[in-house]
Amino acid sequence: MELLKVEKFWSLIYEKLESWLEATIKILPNIVVAILIAIFFSILARYAGKIMNNFLRRTKVSPQIANLLSSIFKVGVLVAGIFIALDFLGLSGTVTFLLAGAGIVGLAIGFAFQDMTENLIAGIAMGIRKPFQIGDIIETDKVFGEVKTINLRNTLVETFSGQLEIIPNKILFRNILTNYSTKGIRRIEVPFGISYADDPDKATKIIVEHINQYKFVIKKQETAVYATDFGDSSVNLLLWFWIDYPGKTGFMQAKHEAIIGVKKSLEKADILIPFPIRTLDFGAKGGEKLNNMLNATEDHNNDSVAESKRPDE
Repeated sequence: MELLKVEKFWSLIYEKLESWLEATIKILPNIVVAILIAIFFSILARYAGKIMNNFLRRTKVSPQIANLLSSIFKVGVLVAGIFIALDFLGLSGTVTFLLAGAGIVGLAIGFAFQDMTENLIAGIAMGIRKPFQIGDIIETDKVFGEVKTINLRNTLVETFSGQLEIIPNKILFRNILTNYSTKGIRRIEVPFGISYADDPDKATKIIVEHINQYKFVIKKQETAVYATDFGDSSVNLLLWFWIDYPGKTGFMQAKHEAIIGVKKSLEKADILIPFPIRTLDFGAKGGEKLNNMLNATEDHNNDSVAESKRPDE
């Protein structure tokens, strides 16, 4: 009896192996074709990645962005080839399961690393749009300085106080960004005032002629002085002129020379730059006039002096 059971057991195994072997032989051509498809797509992915990288670099995309996008494209081509090979083997259910699993895993990763993903996407978008480059002077979110490094997740900016600021790319992507290097010029404004006794037109002519003598001033035809308002002790004016930025002469140096030039040219033309003057009146509604107060104080002092000089009795 035991011998019969063993023979039956081996016969079942043999039949199973024989059925597997027959199935394998039947799908052997498909397996060979699937392997060839996988090999073809692996080679295609390698060359496609190189072509994509070269194309992105020719469009002046940053090297980090070019490498990332070409790697993503390469993996996409390879995964597509694997899915085609599996489907060719009749494993369409496996393909569907893998796609669903990849979607779920991607969604979970997106939620878990939301901040990192947002910075990465912002970095890719800025790498394509290129709102600034290394060496540009930018200002955003209370940070003003020169761009030193551009990464996929953040950007390093060296401020003019010598500090390195690490700015997440999502902040640069969301907020208002001023790039002072895009046009290469910058306007400097210098406010000043002259006395009411002097002529604003004369002061304007003198200042414009003097400022245009500086070599760092560009677009000299647009150098101008405008009257802004009436101050407490002066007519307030505003000087405008343009410089190359960044340029050989820095912003602060140009403004420094302009302020000194305004002062010297007005002094040479005998035009007064007044300082605040206040007139005090104590006679409003029951108060005393200032001159009466001074006269009373002077009379009292004179009386005190006279009494001190009176001879002893």
